[in-house]
Amino acid sequence: MNIIKPNILWICTDQQRLDSLGCYGNEFVKTPNIDRLAERGLLFENAYSQSPVCTPSRASFLTGRYPRTNRCRQNGQAIPNDEVLVTKLLADAGYTCGLSGKLHISPCHPSAAPEIEARVDDGYETFHWSHHPSPDWPANEYTQWLQEQGQEFKPESVENCSYVQYGPDAEYHQTTWCAEKAIQFMEANEASETPWLFSVNFFDPHHPFDPPKQYIQRYLDRLEELPLPHYKQGELNNKPIYQQMDHHGAYGMKGHLAYSDMTEHDHRMLRAAYWAMVDLIDEQVGRMITVLEKTGQLDNTMIIFMSDHGELLGDHGVYLKGPHFYEQSVNVPLIMCWPEKIRENKKVDRFIELIDLAPTLLEAADEPVYAGMQGQSLWPVLTGNDLTYTYRKAVYCEHYNANFKHDEKGVYATMIRTDEHKLVAYHGDETGELYHLKVDPSESTNVWDHPAYQTIKLSLYQCLCDRIVETIDPLPIRQSPW
Repeated sequence: MNIIKPNILWICTDQQRLDSLGCYGNEFVKTPNIDRLAERGLLFENAYSQSPVCTPSRASFLTGRYPRTNRCRQNGQAIPNDEVLVTKLLADAGYTCGLSGKLHISPCHPSAAPEIEARVDDGYETFHWSHHPSPDWPANEYTQWLQEQGQEFKPESVENCSYVQYGPDAEYHQTTWCAEKAIQFMEANEASETPWLFSVNFFDPHHPFDPPKQYIQRYLDRLEELPLPHYKQGELNNKPIYQQMDHHGAYGMKGHLAYSDMTEHDHRMLRAAYWAMVDLIDEQVGRMITVLEKTGQLDNTMIIFMSDHGELLGDHGVYLKGPHFYEQSVNVPLIMCWPEKIRENKKVDRFIELIDLAPTLLEAADEPVYAGMQGQSLWPVLTGNDLTYTYRKAVYCEHYNANFKHDEKGVYATMIRTDEHKLVAYHGDETGELYHLKVDPSESTNVWDHPAYQTIKLSLYQCLCDRIVETIDPLPIRQSPW
């Protein structure tokens, strides 16, 4: 029997919060195309990244293995050559694989990668690389494309707010370029009998906050209506020192997007810029879906929309990311759609982890799951055959000195989150975080030292230890009893 393998359009944004989309309840943004994907497919309400930082998260969902297992635990660290990406497995199974935008599973600072990000055998035959819009590398294809258009990447200052810039017009924006490369790829493969996978890895809505001027304008017209960040004065007093440091400067860099220096106007401007970037992403998602429809490929294309991790955006008095495991940082959007194959207009509120994506794609393509993967396929959930599916009772996340150092040793922390509680352990440190999510869903009150929660803390510690042990590498496979 001939198995029809789906094309896969894999859209991954960078640093996008769950609550920045209409389908997740945001009433301000304009995201009709992504909202329509959710109506046509399945929306996960509790999908969790395995790291609140780019590289370890991406390496994790591409391999289906936890950061500590695949040994790519930090930004600026290269994924080892012997790790196996799901894109490589699909390429070996006959898929034509392409990418536009960032990959970021190897160092991407010009000091370590002066020409281009180093690559392992990742399976991408077409590779339109642009880690971020700034012209830091000769091989940045977005920069080359701008030059061909007679343009340059030169954001403009915004009056009355030093934290926001006007980026290029939409037609010259990196988000538009990423989508354009995907469109060209899909059109070129319209008549091909070979299935394809294309990764559209937008840099936005990652900082700097620089949407096109015409996209932020509609928010400026109603700026006073925009909500301020969720932060209670003094809430960081009994929280880890790293959050107190980042309150006065993201990444522990005093004065860098420092919440403590900002006015209410600044906070609203940053939120407006962030949402405007999301609006542009949605418009480009719509363009790609239209091409799939026009070329007759929509019915046999699985579309994934997700983000690698979130953004605090001033909540809890902190901007950007770091060793912080608030819901805004680790609970990410995830929508999957494949007409007549994946359930329509469904929401799943059970826990899943992004490492579950790699085995899911292999099962969707009727390929064996690689023995080294630690995720569990979501295919039964997507197709409605989940009566015997074992959902996770808790989700697990890691930060092993993953981002900028806050002190000499770096920050090593792990998180476990159940239905009712969240525990964050800072290893080598006596401090930690414990939240009773049913009572305090905003995670404002840290009950780590509260006498009434010590039994719960011990139980969560045991759960966390169990998960850490479970992340041991399943390879090499045991072959016999002895």
